[in-house]
Amino acid sequence: MTDSALDDLSFLRRQARTQRFTLGAPKQFRVSPDGSRVLFLRSETGTDPRHSLWSLDLASGAETKLVDAAELLPGEEDLPAEERARRERARETGGGVVAYGVDDAFTVVTFTLSGKLYTLDLATGAIAVLVDGSVVDPRPNPTGTHVAYVRDRRLRVIELASGEDRALVEEDGGDVADVAWGLAEFIAAEEMDRTRGYWWAPDGRSLIAERSDRGPVPRWTIGDPANPDRPANVVAYPAAGSANAEVSLSVLGLDGSRVDVERGDWEYLVTVHWSAGGAPLLAVQPRDQKRITVLALDPAAGSVTELVTDTDDVWVDILPGVPAWTADGRLVTTSATDGDHRLFVAGEPVTPPGLQLRAVQHVGSEVLFTASADDPTQIHVYRTENGGVRQLSAADGVHVGAGSAELTVLTEWSLAHSGPVVTVLRDGEPTGRIASSTVDPEVEPNLRWLTLGERGLRAALVLPRGYEPSEGKLPVLLDPYGGPHAQRVLQSRNAFLTPQWLADQGFAVLVADGRGTPGRGAEWERAVSGRLAEVTLADQVDALHAAAAEHPELDLERVAIRGWSYGGYLSALAVLRRPDVFHAAVAGAPVTDWALYDTHYTERYLGKPQDSPEVYERNSLISDAGELSRALLIVHGLADDNVFPAHSLRLSGALLAHGRPHVFLPLAGATHMTPQAEEVAENLMRTQVDWILRELAAVAVDKENA
Repeated sequence: MTDSALDDLSFLRRQARTQRFTLGAPKQFRVSPDGSRVLFLRSETGTDPRHSLWSLDLASGAETKLVDAAELLPGEEDLPAEERARRERARETGGGVVAYGVDDAFTVVTFTLSGKLYTLDLATGAIAVLVDGSVVDPRPNPTGTHVAYVRDRRLRVIELASGEDRALVEEDGGDVADVAWGLAEFIAAEEMDRTRGYWWAPDGRSLIAERSDRGPVPRWTIGDPANPDRPANVVAYPAAGSANAEVSLSVLGLDGSRVDVERGDWEYLVTVHWSAGGAPLLAVQPRDQKRITVLALDPAAGSVTELVTDTDDVWVDILPGVPAWTADGRLVTTSATDGDHRLFVAGEPVTPPGLQLRAVQHVGSEVLFTASADDPTQIHVYRTENGGVRQLSAADGVHVGAGSAELTVLTEWSLAHSGPVVTVLRDGEPTGRIASSTVDPEVEPNLRWLTLGERGLRAALVLPRGYEPSEGKLPVLLDPYGGPHAQRVLQSRNAFLTPQWLADQGFAVLVADGRGTPGRGAEWERAVSGRLAEVTLADQVDALHAAAAEHPELDLERVAIRGWSYGGYLSALAVLRRPDVFHAAVAGAPVTDWALYDTHYTERYLGKPQDSPEVYERNSLISDAGELSRALLIVHGLADDNVFPAHSLRLSGALLAHGRPHVFLPLAGATHMTPQAEEVAENLMRTQVDWILRELAAVAVDKENA
């Protein structure tokens, strides 16, 4: 769709207003048990950040808005602190109804707006307020009789028939403010893709609840220098080598009973699964992450039995959606013991060698999952069938599945179009469509897909639209993330909108995925173990040189690099350690000292700093400050509680101590998410580009004068 209100705006402002052209995309699909309808969230237009709840009737194809977020809450939201933290961890930038729960029979939906707990009766359409504020993560039980939720860090339950509202468990003794029931702790939400802290029993009469105690975790402070009258934000941050929150589980009954779950030697609770297919399942990890153990829980006794353990000498990856039981009681797990991430059902691999499992998206009679075959730039949706697998998505691109193997909601992102195409499949055949109201950016990236060097690095070269080689060589701008467990080179048009804008400013933009990125098997991912700096920087350099060998229009005498988060680390690393290759860098929210980053992520790749101080020294940037001889612009949000501003401040301080000129741009009030305000988003990007162009022009002048 187009929006006339955007016609007079620059691309960068349109991108900010549309949240990177994702507003209006349907998401969070739930399929009714009879297969007649699909629930989903979608904003009204491609510029409205408020999401509402919709329903698709598969028989008629009609879409109906069930919950109008703008009508229920016409003003700004006032979110509880825990909900703001949850959204930051999930990188959720939208508003309105951003999550919802529904019972098994599709009778009642729960959701929050501005901290208020609402229910929707799916039969009558009636909406009611159950709790007036400060509610986080409400979920109805499978039978639709009760709703559990978290308020003030305590797990509560409401009986829908009577309205009785009570705490499921009380906390006595110690510093009770440090204890939370029913919430995912920081590490689970930030690094383990687990955003929930309780799980209902299939019969709806009890639940498994997480208790976390952040008391042992170090306290770090985030001030607000732009507003010195405001109190500092003190957070519990588990930096590498320090204490994590203490996590335990209990089975809490609606009858007031409590059974504490046997606690083993595990450090991390990966996930919990409780379905009618079998006993509750717990997946747990030790501190070194070299194994994941699946435990079966006896909810009456609290005892656990080991079912299967996956081990690796380096680390074991967490993949979403497993473990789980099929409807007929077969255990679904994953393992990469033979080098490929494979799906196992009842102990037997069902995916073939070479097919890299990405995520399990539903387990019922069959398993719905995503995976990549021989091309890691594409992700497809598959299902199990007759002991093997069947691919459900057909077009080239990046696909996500929801629903079930039998009734699948397939979302397709492709180079062929902007925005998603959402199709409902019944037994693999199209049976309906869900409309998308995203704004069309009207940008078709000028891409060259590349496989580079002896390692076959996947890359995309983006050139200015309308560029002809006869116009002369182009300065090169690398635009990586470049770190483990994330990809930039994916066959989706939306992934290259920003690189195309950068290219149109006069650059050849190179985006390359090196070792450590997913989709290419365990050996490829584990190559970064202990060597984050060495390996990821080497792959960017190799990609650059290989691309220039194929495309002589790339000017290797004018090379810049920019990135955010790990990409920011990689950018600073590039000018510090390879000034012979890189002439300027913009480092956004960079990790500069890995001892300041969190336990689960950092220790997976580098171990503990107490055990391997030399590894931390080798992979951090502070000790390299005296080597800076190229232009460096550091950008950091001062409210960042993921990569703390201390990272950039310490690097800047070390550079100053060594007399190394650089530029530091602090962003007041900004978190780890890049700024969303239109004017700030545009001006930040233009500031970076103008600075890079000036620095590269100075390099060219210096060369001429040499």
